[in-house]
Amino acid sequence: MEEKKTEICIETYSAEETLALGEELGRKAKPGDVYTLVGDLGVGKTVLTQGIAHGLDITEPICSPTFTIVQVYEEGRMPFYHFDVYRIGDIEEMDEIGYEDYFYGDGLCMIEWSNLIEEILPEHRKEITIEKDLEKGFDYRKITICDK
Repeated sequence: MEEKKTEICIETYSAEETLALGEELGRKAKPGDVYTLVGDLGVGKTVLTQGIAHGLDITEPICSPTFTIVQVYEEGRMPFYHFDVYRIGDIEEMDEIGYEDYFYGDGLCMIEWSNLIEEILPEHRKEITIEKDLEKGFDYRKITICDK
């Protein structure tokens, strides 16, 4: 029997609302959770991620780890593993950094551009998609969260 997926859509109208949604997701996170994040450049992935970090009680600045693939934050209530796989050239690069230790570790794993490494993602994860709709305003975002 196939597991039923739950999906919710949330609309935000400012960076502050997107940040607040991230904080809520961070507060609800449990050790071992994996969040995947997909959205175009400039859509607000880093803002949402900063909110999640705040929800984990992380106070240090969060920026996209574009050139390092993974950034580890350990000061919060659990480790936070922030991946950005946008520049990954080959899936083997993920093996080289020991991705399984993070994906199946005791912290929260956030993977930006996760669609680029679909074949190695854990079966159970929270998929987050952020979309813009300029007709609804410059700061409007549709954020879809699906539990797989």
